[in-house]
Amino acid sequence: MKLRNIFTLYTAGFAALVIIVGLLEAAGVLQLQGISWIFMGFSVLVYAMIGFITRTSDPSEYYVAGRGVNSIYNGMATGSDWMSAASFISMAGLLFALGHAGLAYIMGWTGGYVLLALLLAPYLRKFGQYTIPDFLGARYEGNLARTIGIICAIVVSFTYLTAQLTGVGLIVSRFIGLPQDVGIYVGLAGVLVCSFLGGMRAVTWTQVAQYIVLIIAYLIPVIVLSTVIFKVPLPQLTYGQVLQSITVMENQIAGRENPNLASIPEERLNKRIDPEKEKETRALWANDVKVLTARLSNPDSALQAMRAEIDARLAALAPEAIAAKKSALEKEKADLSALLAAAAQPIDEAKRAELTTRLAAIDKELAALTPEAVAKAKEKAEKDKAALPKDVEDAKTKWNAALTTAKAQATPPKPYLAIPEGIGMVNFLGLIFCLMLGTAGLPHILTRYYTTPSVKQARSSVAWSLFFIFLLYFTAPAYAAFAKYEVFINLVGTPIAELPSWIARWKIVGLFDVVDKNGDGIVQFADFVVKSTDFVVLATPEIAGLPGTITGLVMAGGLAAALSTADGLLLTISNAISHDLYYKIINPQASVSARVWISKILLVLIALGAATFAAFVKLPVIANTVAWAFSYAASSIFPALVLGIWWRRTTAAGAIAGMIVGLVISIYYSFAHFNGAANWFGIDNRSAGLFGVPAAFLVMIVVSLLTPEPNKKLQEFVYSVRFPKGAMKGKEVEAIGAKA
Repeated sequence: MKLRNIFTLYTAGFAALVIIVGLLEAAGVLQLQGISWIFMGFSVLVYAMIGFITRTSDPSEYYVAGRGVNSIYNGMATGSDWMSAASFISMAGLLFALGHAGLAYIMGWTGGYVLLALLLAPYLRKFGQYTIPDFLGARYEGNLARTIGIICAIVVSFTYLTAQLTGVGLIVSRFIGLPQDVGIYVGLAGVLVCSFLGGMRAVTWTQVAQYIVLIIAYLIPVIVLSTVIFKVPLPQLTYGQVLQSITVMENQIAGRENPNLASIPEERLNKRIDPEKEKETRALWANDVKVLTARLSNPDSALQAMRAEIDARLAALAPEAIAAKKSALEKEKADLSALLAAAAQPIDEAKRAELTTRLAAIDKELAALTPEAVAKAKEKAEKDKAALPKDVEDAKTKWNAALTTAKAQATPPKPYLAIPEGIGMVNFLGLIFCLMLGTAGLPHILTRYYTTPSVKQARSSVAWSLFFIFLLYFTAPAYAAFAKYEVFINLVGTPIAELPSWIARWKIVGLFDVVDKNGDGIVQFADFVVKSTDFVVLATPEIAGLPGTITGLVMAGGLAAALSTADGLLLTISNAISHDLYYKIINPQASVSARVWISKILLVLIALGAATFAAFVKLPVIANTVAWAFSYAASSIFPALVLGIWWRRTTAAGAIAGMIVGLVISIYYSFAHFNGAANWFGIDNRSAGLFGVPAAFLVMIVVSLLTPEPNKKLQEFVYSVRFPKGAMKGKEVEAIGAKA
């Protein structure tokens, strides 16, 4: 059967499954958790079947899918490989939080494909090998450049992979009810079954199937919302009206003037928004900022004072202390009562009122000394003591985190449509720059262009990749806007006692919290504490009150996005070690079967290592970690590839030195800035490539000019690669890569 027919049947089958699940939910047969199990089971079963059917030990099939993937399917597979948990889960969340400033992700990631199409993809396909280190080893004359390329590929891919596995754990934990740590391993099993059996061949066809699921899952919720609100199923066209409502409600919350209030229909605003209560709540958060800032100015002393205060509370609750206090209060009460009752000692009204007030206070104090009240107070004091930081370092960490939250909650929401200014604009443009170059330097994406039959197909598959990615990226801003609108409409002003059930379900996952800061029993926007914006896409169907089938569908889409990218990354790392390190450097005589089996064993070991690491570090926001991976790729692999193709004078020494310098600078700045140890010109750690990229290019150019130019044969090879016709054979490349 033709591939087109197979995937048409698959799409129809998936649509039928969604309809059947929806009907069963409407009939009351299925609840959300059952729906989630069905979608997850379907996904893993399909991926496992593809892995089993396409299993192979042939190296060409295992490493590059036999170079038989046409441009359309390669575009779909690349789109799926590309649209990871960061794109599906995290990107709309960042737009939700940052507004227009979050568009840097869309612009950077999309623009990177233009660079990829113009500068790299067809030329790498003409080179015609298996991996990016293959190119570096041939172009830069030996194994040292190949080894540095292997290290860069592993660092970039492992960072990226950790973020994907975090997304897998998040989805499984929320929808299946497993702990996030366990969810990471469960989701990973689906990846391994596929990539272990069939390598790139299985991964390619799995990614095509995953693309179909993820694009349907991403579009359906926002199409439904647009239809419900505007009667138009085109959210990309209607979300401009949603932005108008968001702007008005933001101004109400922040206490700003609202010139466009009259132009918005009442049903698209929230009358329960109370500007005064919002202001009061923010003031309480601002007070927390002062308290925490004071504690952090002398954390040792503050921690001791807190311990002493709790110890004093506990001492006051000891049986002897309680008995003594109770006795004293009862005696005082008896004396005052006698005084009030004594007719021989008349007292004036003011004194009588004073005594009466004191008697009432004594009654309250006695009520707090009943065994039940004492036990409750003791339990709270012990709980407060247990919650105290263990030591000064722990105190600094917790109080700094609390300070960050308090500052965010104390600040009125910025206008969603605000354009970044000053250093904000520098970081906006810097992030676009790093994401563009990083996109064009990602090893697992570049490897996909080795799988097409020809150079022409490689070039056209870039265009197809852009089209399939466009479908999701064009919708992401609408998704974020509708999500924010639903939070404003459905959450703000709701009584705490009537909070919808999705709040409790998502609070367990720990991505946000709802606190009644001013104790009025009503949710203000300042009570909505967002700890990670990764909840936005996954939770929007529940926030909007859509059926559980759509929520389960989104879960299946998010899982497909995270697993498809994890597949490609795992293959990249295992192939870098088995093919580039073991076969090309350590044991060139290794048999074909030995190479493939080593790759499969490494696949399992790397997957377990990455899952353990992801479970241990618990990343705050997926897209931010992914941005680090892009900076690393932009600062190491991208300059070596671009100069390797477009400047014949680039030498091995220059490329090696540039890759090392660029990668080290980017890694250092991303971690140092994240931990507060470095802040160069106010540049955010997500844009670490702003320092690494120019350093890498500069070092490559200077060192190349200072060292002897490459031999004539190699320069002819570089020149020939630029002509997109034909493809080089393995022995031809090896002959060029051998040192003169």
